[in-house]
Amino acid sequence: MGDEEHYLSRGRSSYDKFTYFSNAVDLFSIDTGLFKLDGGAMFGVVPKTLWSRYITPDSNNLCTWAMRCMLVAHGSRLILIDTGLGDKQTAKFFSFYEPHGDANLMRSLHAKGVHPSDITDVALTHLHFDHCGGAVSRSVDGQYWLPTFPNATYWIGEDQYHWAYPSPNPRERASFLPENFKPLFDEQRVHLVKRGEQVAGLDVLMVDGHTNGMMLPILEVNQQKILYCADLLPSVAHLPIAWVMGYDTRPLLTLQEKTDILSRAARENWLLFFEHDAQYEMCSLHEGEKGVTVGETFTLQDLLA
Repeated sequence: MGDEEHYLSRGRSSYDKFTYFSNAVDLFSIDTGLFKLDGGAMFGVVPKTLWSRYITPDSNNLCTWAMRCMLVAHGSRLILIDTGLGDKQTAKFFSFYEPHGDANLMRSLHAKGVHPSDITDVALTHLHFDHCGGAVSRSVDGQYWLPTFPNATYWIGEDQYHWAYPSPNPRERASFLPENFKPLFDEQRVHLVKRGEQVAGLDVLMVDGHTNGMMLPILEVNQQKILYCADLLPSVAHLPIAWVMGYDTRPLLTLQEKTDILSRAARENWLLFFEHDAQYEMCSLHEGEKGVTVGETFTLQDLLA
């Protein structure tokens, strides 16, 4: 039995840090591993001669990306934002994406002293498999699916859910895997989020260019706002307005959403937290003659130290 399996099999965490905490907000980066996606798909119409200056592809044109989630401790809540790829898919499925690295969701939570039963809320930005795969796990006997976090409310955008199930569009069908989210509904663990509604007490922006009704949480710590970028801005390299993923269902809308959100973020001095950038975890912004560009890069731990 591996360390993470042993950890899951025992009772609640003996670590008291998250049992009773104040109204202050604590944020923690949760590394769930690395995977690979095609460089051309990740940068759409941007030529490889340009994007390869920032991201180095392998011989198959695949680039390495992070699956970086966030843990938010606030009041009596422990909120997990996204859950990574998970580990329940077939070997054939994983062969397409080559998951690798030493980290996974359970190991990273374990390192913070957090047991799955401690999590009170899970905010799923959207239902693509690399963002919600860890939300559901196999039962011990492997016969059925169960919510990974048994005491949590799972927050899913109402528009995103109806976009993904039961009849997803052909373009995104391979990314919406019902086993990643249907068991949550079967167990009545889901709160569907309407536009304008908070998620577990957090403000969110709803965007529709990448996929319909994707939620971008806005965190605030020490009077500093942080935008969890999900797939609107998967990496630092995607800051240029025209650098839009080929996966986006409405790329022209993504252009407008990036323009509006980056302008606001620069004007209000927000920081960006990147889910998929394997090199850079966060950045500040600079607005000048060339528009909004990267200021400084750093980690969440650096920021909060």
